[in-house]
Amino acid sequence: MADAEGKNDTCGTVCLKYLLFIFNLFFWLAGGAVMAVGIWTLVDKSDYISLLSSNTYSAAAFILIGAGAVVVLTGILGCCATIREQRGLLRVFFVLLLLIFLLEVTAGFLAYVYYQELNAELRADLKERMVQNYQQPGQEHITRAIDSLQQDLKCCGSNSSADWREGAWIQIFADGRLVPDSCCKTPTVACGVRDHPSNIYKVEGGCISKLEEFILQHLIVLGSVGLGIAFIQIVGMIFTCCLYQSLKEEIY
Repeated sequence: MADAEGKNDTCGTVCLKYLLFIFNLFFWLAGGAVMAVGIWTLVDKSDYISLLSSNTYSAAAFILIGAGAVVVLTGILGCCATIREQRGLLRVFFVLLLLIFLLEVTAGFLAYVYYQELNAELRADLKERMVQNYQQPGQEHITRAIDSLQQDLKCCGSNSSADWREGAWIQIFADGRLVPDSCCKTPTVACGVRDHPSNIYKVEGGCISKLEEFILQHLIVLGSVGLGIAFIQIVGMIFTCCLYQSLKEEIY
């Protein structure tokens, strides 16, 4: 009877080992995917980030990248702990899973919070940043970001092309232009002297609506990946606890 129970225990332990090992392989791949999403979020149209007054967007992406890197290392540790059946390594693995879980939940929460505040932030700050900093000395990165924004998203001005009639740019650097050349559908030198819809982009809501839509798409991906992987980790923590309990205490 005791032998049968021992065999059942051994069979259960082996099954848990294989389940946890397979989980770690997928977990390791997921870590690479999380890092890739975080890097994509920062790199894709990275100039736009300089137009945002809040660092929440960047912080969420960096947290996700950090969590992805730890996931990759933790996946390797988990495989070693599973193969060697060491309770000490399993404890470390569980703690790391919990840490990554908290990091990814934090990234997802930051993405959600920023989603709620995004429209108000853009409406409060984007117009001033555009009309006051465009082509100003020492603000070359802002100028590049605005030119990229208007060309890539096919928009002109924060709310409308009329925004460019205010601020420092129109008074000092316009040189007869009504809007920057990057507003033009076919950009050429001094093409901004005409602000007719046939010449420049006129979009309802201006660049604010376009940039908001762009960032929201990234935030949805950022938050979904972070929370999705976090809940998958719960399964890994359950497997780890089960295997930990099924293993006998090591004798040193």
